[in-house]
This record gives sequence, structure tokens and C-alpha cells, in this order.
Amino acid sequence: MNALELLDIISTGETSKVQFKETLPSPESMSREMVAMANSLGGMILIGIKDKIGTVIGLMQEQIEYADRKVAEFADNLKPPIYLATEVVKIEEDSGTKNVLIVHINEGINKPYKTAQGEIYVKQGSNKRLLTDNAEIMRLFQHSGNLLADEMEVHGTSIDDVDERRFSDYFKKEFEKTYEEKGLTFEQALKAKRVLRNNQLTLAGLLFFGKDPQAVKPAFTIKAVSYFGNDIEGNQYRSKPKDLIGTIPELFEKGIDFLNNNLDFIQSGESFNAQGKLEISSIALEELLQNALVHRDYFKNSPIRMLIFDNRVEIISPGKLPNSLTVEDIKYGNPVIRNNQLVSFSTHTLPFSGLGSGVKRALTEQPNIEFINDIEGEQFKVIIPRPEKK
Repeated sequence: MNALELLDIISTGETSKVQFKETLPSPESMSREMVAMANSLGGMILIGIKDKIGTVIGLMQEQIEYADRKVAEFADNLKPPIYLATEVVKIEEDSGTKNVLIVHINEGINKPYKTAQGEIYVKQGSNKRLLTDNAEIMRLFQHSGNLLADEMEVHGTSIDDVDERRFSDYFKKEFEKTYEEKGLTFEQALKAKRVLRNNQLTLAGLLFFGKDPQAVKPAFTIKAVSYFGNDIEGNQYRSKPKDLIGTIPELFEKGIDFLNNNLDFIQSGESFNAQGKLEISSIALEELLQNALVHRDYFKNSPIRMLIFDNRVEIISPGKLPNSLTVEDIKYGNPVIRNNQLVSFSTHTLPFSGLGSGVKRALTEQPNIEFINDIEGEQFKVIIPRPEKK
């Protein structure tokens, strides 16, 4: 980085990815800042810049050597240690040359990172926040691939919560034989497919084969509503808000039914009595709804929202894209799997086209889809414009 680039960064002030320090902070303060950045999107700490104000103070050569050595020690004492890079940028001013030490911290791949005291921090704007909520901490484990929500056991469930017919049909479809023909008992078959673990259902097992998934996980629904107008604040409904419930295959069927019942069909050469073609590609809607059900963040205790307005349809999934995945990545079929078991079950129960190809297929059928990865709001939004009414 050269001096002009550094001055440009300083001029924008402190952000979630840029912090100013006049001198090397205490070990505790510096460690908390490094942990927060590693647990968030990474960033840089500029030492030799007056806090908040952004005035270049600069460091003496011996201060730089000391600070460079100490920040490496601080990073080694974190749990797990983080790897950082440092550089010195010289800024020429009328009063002389001023040296700024830049500490570069990448977003971590082994979250959550903790201080030596076991504290977990994340960035919140230009500040940092101590995490104490278990759900938030589990999401950090999830982001690093160390914890999978769909494979976790659901407290209070048992083999009695499984719909045996539903599971049996699935098993025969996957293996072309019943589990009895494979020499397994019902319980053995459930364990073999990771539906049952330690005498409790896994989340994936509950969501695909449970008798009543929402009795245990009431938030895992689809909230569906069709509005008059284009404003989510409106209270005029074409179809009043409803909670769609059931297993993931049932939610998929009910969600598609809701869309078909609340979108228009367009006549395109068929006879007058023919239903016509749905105004938005049915294939695109199927792919996008599957994507929401299978790839959402199940550590977030909230529903999928499916909203129909006069000019658009929105499908909003809890959770941002995982592991630094971007919208461009998914457009070109570069997947990062958040829910491995759900994906596995989907290949035999949904019109699942395969890993990474769903969004590409949707865009082929409906090129005007907009994808928004809302990192701050921790949600992923899909917007599909509706054709203008003539």
C-alpha cells in the first residue's frame, strides 16, 4: 500500500474493517480487536493514527519494531491463533516523515476465535460486540464448517416422532429395496441414514420425515402473503398471511401451490379455455424455493418469507451466504454446502437438479432475477419482477 492509498482509507474514518490506534494498545484491547475482525469480515488496524479523529501521529522506528513483534505475540495467544501480515507506510508531511504500522487481519476460516480469556467478539459497525448468545456462537462454528445445523440432534425427539411410511418410501426410492430387504430394522435404517442419533432425531431427519416438524421447531415454516400494491408496510392483502407447515417436501408443494394460486397465467396462443403459462417461469420458482428450503441457515430461528407484490415476488431466506460465498459465485455454479444432509435427502424427494446448478437453471429460465446477500441483516433475498400489466 502506498501513502496515497493509506490517506484515502484514513479519510473515510473508522469502519467495521478499519480501526485507528494512536499507539500499540494493551494486549487485552488489541486481542479483542483482532478476534472481532477474524470472526467477522477481516480488516486492518492502523497504528500511528489518532483514534476516531484520524490524525496521522506516526511511530518512531523503535516503536514500530516493538509493535510489530508484540502484535505477532498477541495473535499467537488467541484461540485458535490467527495469521496476520504487517507493513509500514511512510507519509511525507511538512513536519517530516511519519510511519504508520498496518496490521492486516483476514476473515478467519476456523471461527469462532477467542481471546486468551475465552471471550468471543464480532464487529458491529466500527465497534465490536461480545458474543454471549449460544445461537450466534453456533453460527460462527457453522461458518467454519465445524458444526452443521442439519446434523445436530433435536432435544426431546425420539423414534416415535418419525413418520414410518414417509421414511420407508424414501428408503425404497433411494436404494430400490426396502430396509427389510436390505436386512435392516427400522431403527437401524434410521441410524444408517443419520435420521436418528443417540435416540434423538437429527434436524434433517425431523424436517424430512417427522410426523409434525413444527410441533418441535415452530419457526421453520414459510410465511406467505400476497399484497395489493408494492409496499411491505401495506395492510391490504390479496391473500392474507399464512404459515405453511409440514416437512420440507410438503413445504415445497404448498409453496408452489401458493405461488400458482396468486400469480397470473398468460394466454400465449392456447385456446381461450386453456390455463395459459405462468407469468414467471415455473422452473425458476421451483429452483428458488428449493434453494431457500435446503440452503437456508437453520441456526436462525425464523421462517422463510415468500411475498407477492403487484410488481415482484420476493423469497427471503434466513442467513447470509455461507463461507464468503458471493452472489457471483452462485450465479456461476460454485456452491458451498451448508446443510449436507438436507441436500442428500433432497436429491430423492424434490425435483433437485444438483449441487450448484439450481441458480444457473433459474437464471436461464428467468434472466431478470435479482439476488441480494444481506450480510448485516443476515438474510438472502431473491427478487423476481412480475410482467407489467397491460
